[in-house]
Amino acid sequence: MTEMLLEVSGLKKAFKTGGGVLTAVDGADLTLRRGETLALAGESGCGKSTLGRMIAGLTPPDAGSVKLSGTELAGLSHRALRPWRPKVQMIFQDPFSSLNPRATVARILEEPLIVHRRGSVGERRREVARMMERVGLRPEAAGRYPHEFSGGQRQRIGIARALMLRPELIICDEPVSALDVSVRAQILNLLADLQKEMGLSYLFISHDLSVVQHLADRVAVMYLGKIVELGGRDRFWTAPSHPYTQALMAARPLPGTGQRLRDKDILEGEMPSPIGPRQGCDFRARCRCAFAPCAGTVPGLRPAGPGHDVACHLVPG
Repeated sequence: MTEMLLEVSGLKKAFKTGGGVLTAVDGADLTLRRGETLALAGESGCGKSTLGRMIAGLTPPDAGSVKLSGTELAGLSHRALRPWRPKVQMIFQDPFSSLNPRATVARILEEPLIVHRRGSVGERRREVARMMERVGLRPEAAGRYPHEFSGGQRQRIGIARALMLRPELIICDEPVSALDVSVRAQILNLLADLQKEMGLSYLFISHDLSVVQHLADRVAVMYLGKIVELGGRDRFWTAPSHPYTQALMAARPLPGTGQRLRDKDILEGEMPSPIGPRQGCDFRARCRCAFAPCAGTVPGLRPAGPGHDVACHLVPG
């Protein structure tokens, strides 16, 4: 078996707002092996990005565990976390706002090396040129600024920046959702090639199931801060178990048409508010399979098949 790289257990995060306490992530559990791509899917606002930022160490969790190669990272001080930061990097959704508009590409890519005191000036410049070439950018463009590049080129800069410290895990937070359709496949293929070449592991956050199907080895489905289904990619496309996952699959448009797969299974209504206390299954008000137990204790992830777990009363505990 491939070595376990990431283990997340019971991760929680809430934010105080004017209307009360907003629970963004509510006890998330997942694992990721070396060289694997785990997709984190779900509707906008379900807590995917917050979970990714906690794993990357950008947002401190309120509770729970984040282990990288067996070492606990949650709760570490900034000083203690510093040696681990190069191992986990992030590619952000917006390839423009995530880059410093006042810095050249050379400066943007060199900065991680400067901060972590890697190499001499000459070595850093050579690494910048090498990485630009690797992601499909001309090294002679290193003196230009982000606004001088297209959206796809800017995302290539973001990918290069994430690779500069040779990380083990890259968290891809909707990295192609802001790009033109014609550019998305190029970026996805680049990520796949880099993974093979550098042995990278990806946590790939996306609400686009076609992207998930193209890239992921396993899929975790998230709903209102909780992981409700987790397992291999093939099982998700042949036999999704949670009613929410089934609804997401049914909502996919058929290739070459504007029609959905099964209109009768399309979700109605919006996710309930994440603000304030909640009881029972958060999905029950939108679920066509809801019954009495759904209003009571919320089940954790239960085995629904080999390597496949589901948090639903429909799966025997």
